[in-house]
Amino acid sequence: MTTFDRLLGLRVLGVHQFIYERTGGRIGRRLGKAPMLLLETRGRRTGRPRTVALLYHRDRDNYVVVGSKGGSDVPPAWLLNLQATPEVGVQVGTQRFPAHARVANADERRRLWVELTKLWPNYDRYQTQTARQIPVVILAPTQAAV
Repeated sequence: MTTFDRLLGLRVLGVHQFIYERTGGRIGRRLGKAPMLLLETRGRRTGRPRTVALLYHRDRDNYVVVGSKGGSDVPPAWLLNLQATPEVGVQVGTQRFPAHARVANADERRRLWVELTKLWPNYDRYQTQTARQIPVVILAPTQAAV
């Protein structure tokens, strides 16, 4: 992936997230065929809310996301934020709900990675680009979606 490709991809994701947020989730639940959610964390230094749009996989009642950052050796800020404060907000379409976030254990990661790479095959390539193990994060709703 070239720098141009990465910058273009980030720009597209930024526009997608902007539309998702501004329409209250009426537009943006999918990016192409990929299901997308909005994840709100608290900044680990500032305490301010931070929102990011992420591809997700549904696993029973949970939502599963990947901390890939495109195969970067540096983890995404949202991952560091939720590790500091695991209580997060999730929005799927127009539904918003609180959730508890945790990194999947080794067995869960193996099982879920297969499903996640069916949704986005690039995750396998991202894993080969970095020395860190890309974490799989489980978002468990703490109350019914509203």
